[in-house]
Amino acid sequence: MRDLGVGFRYLLKGQRWVARHGRSYGFGLLPGLITLVLYAAVLVALALWGEDAVTWATPFADDWSSPWAGLFRGFLTAVLFALSLLLAVVTFTAVTLLIGQPFYENLSEKVDRDVSPDGHAPESGLPLWRELWISARDSLRIVVRAALWGVLLFGCGFIPVVGQTVVPVIGVCVTGFFLTEELTAVALQRRSVELRTRLALLRSRKTLVWGFGAPLAAAFLVPFVAVFLMPGAVAGATLMARDLLDEEIREGGEEGDQAATTLPQPPSGSSSPGR
Repeated sequence: MRDLGVGFRYLLKGQRWVARHGRSYGFGLLPGLITLVLYAAVLVALALWGEDAVTWATPFADDWSSPWAGLFRGFLTAVLFALSLLLAVVTFTAVTLLIGQPFYENLSEKVDRDVSPDGHAPESGLPLWRELWISARDSLRIVVRAALWGVLLFGCGFIPVVGQTVVPVIGVCVTGFFLTEELTAVALQRRSVELRTRLALLRSRKTLVWGFGAPLAAAFLVPFVAVFLMPGAVAGATLMARDLLDEEIREGGEEGDQAATTLPQPPSGSSSPGR
């Protein structure tokens, strides 16, 4: 259970890191804002024309007596919107990371250099188009897995009591796991770690993943919050990726760098303490 707290601390450390690096945070907001606008447009379209689409797709209900046709189509419209909303939450990170691949790669590299004892950030050595292809391919695989889980949990939601208590908790944990996979992929892909190996790493530390991903998944359910948390989530996931691979993390690296820039220089001729 200790890993639950460790995972949550990585989430907080990531947010603190971007708070200290305002320029990186500002650039990191752009992909999330673009994705939010696209998703909002789709959801608004569903809200306005979803019922018409369901009516068009169910011509067999035209001859049903009132009120059964209206109730049936209203139920399907609600299911369509609910599934679309769930899919939006699950895929938001994948789409944002795909759109913002260069932004988040740069941010993740800066975090690696900041906390690495030797100031080194691993590099994949692949051209950008190749990295985008790998990211899109792996994201699609994760989205398919997440969508299957989403359909299963949505069906279980109709079970009395369990569907209103246990299922939502499981849903947050499952969503948190897939969110964490997408976020840690930014750092792990630069280390040439394949999707299957990434999933094995995350499954070996499930409580760590849930400590990081479950609070993030719950926060992402609040409109607009995902946009502002994404840069810090990428930074925190980079720290967690180093933990998963047993790479050393230099604690307080950014604080030390800032202190070094603010300390007054010793007078000429005086000796400075060794670091």
